[in-house]
Amino acid sequence: MKKLQQLTLLAVVTATCLCSCVSSKKIIYFQGADSIYAEAQNIQLKYEMRLKPADQVLIKITCDSPELLEIFNSDVTMGSTSRSGSSSSYGTTGSMGSSLSYTVDNEGNLILPVLNKVFVGGMTCDEAAIAIENKVKEMDIIKNPDVTVHLLNARVTVLGAVRTPKVVNITSERNTVLDIISQCGDISDQGLRNKITLFREDNGLRTMYKMDLTSTDIFESPAFYVQQNDLIYVQPNKSQNVKSSAFSTFLSSAASILGFISSVTALVFTLSRK
Repeated sequence: MKKLQQLTLLAVVTATCLCSCVSSKKIIYFQGADSIYAEAQNIQLKYEMRLKPADQVLIKITCDSPELLEIFNSDVTMGSTSRSGSSSSYGTTGSMGSSLSYTVDNEGNLILPVLNKVFVGGMTCDEAAIAIENKVKEMDIIKNPDVTVHLLNARVTVLGAVRTPKVVNITSERNTVLDIISQCGDISDQGLRNKITLFREDNGLRTMYKMDLTSTDIFESPAFYVQQNDLIYVQPNKSQNVKSSAFSTFLSSAASILGFISSVTALVFTLSRK
């Protein structure tokens, strides 16, 4: 009887180990930071987003002569223009302004009223604003235009072992991969923090970046600051794959049955000794 109890206990322990949770050895972020950041380190501020085909941008033009802006409020638009509405209103400086939204076409151009094509592909929003300003001045439409450009439809998709996989809408240009993952509730207990993959589309090419959140090298990654349309994938650990398999279900059931048998055996053995 004693031997039977030992064998039963061994079987229960074995089954439990096979169904055990993820090891906690590789869940600490930024390992080694204490020594590396004993002194302040320079920050690489390479976070500006560059305009790509299908990006939607908001263009605002202001000047001291509101009547000159009427041409940009025309209902007749061309090419890739996507009109979400226009308005004329006083800005904080007292100048009149016109705001419209447009979509970058496949060649990287914005098709604007009067100005026609303005190439902005690969430019930052500030650079695109300067390009539009120069085109306005070149055509001698407005003497001193003030142009601002904002990206409207920036987003990042997050899949894999995070608590809430989703599409994250970006409201500013300075967003890190950590910001995006935190908006998804952080990496789940089944996620591998050293197995983060980011896919990026740029100039007709798709590039893959590998990142490790357990290392401070993450701060030097060219993908640390996300770009619009990035895809982030967090790889699950093997235990998650096993846990969701039919074999794991069998092991869990077997462990429960063996535990029940062990309890009954122990009870019978106790009663038999009385």
